Parts: sequence; structure tokens; C-alpha cells
Amino acid sequence: MNLTTMVGLLAATGTTTAFIPQVLQIIKTQNTKGISLVMYIIFTIGIVFWLSYGILLGDIPIIIANSITLILAITILFLKIKNG
Repeated sequence: MNLTTMVGLLAATGTTTAFIPQVLQIIKTQNTKGISLVMYIIFTIGIVFWLSYGILLGDIPIIIANSITLILAITILFLKIKNG
């Protein structure tokens, strides 16, 4: 594994795992009042584009990070829509 890929994987790990506490908190409390629906819609669309970009480049760190982030963002978005 080259240095560039290693740095990409470390960056992807940090930014992706940052969402896990938020998802767990929302699942636990079902409280989404402090979450902006519009922001998460825009964010989720952005993640879809980042994932597409990673796939087009064949860049594994971008693909892995954005696949996981997309799942987490969709979870938050779903719970926000469900719980208001």
C-alpha cells in the first residue's frame, strides 16, 4: 500500500467514524429536533456524488468512506423524516 492510499484511508476513517456517535445518539433518543432536514438532504446528495466520483476514479478510500457515510447519512435522514 502506498503512502497516498494510506493517508486516504486514515482520512476516510476519521471523517466517516465521526458520524457514528450522532447516529447512535439519534437511534437511542429518537430525537432529531436539532438536525436540519435540508442540510441532510443536501449532504446525502453530495455523498452520492462523492461515491460516484470515487467509483469513476476507482479510488478505494473514497469508495469505502463514502459508502459507509452514505449509509450513516441515510439512517439520520430516515430518522429525521420519521421523527420530525
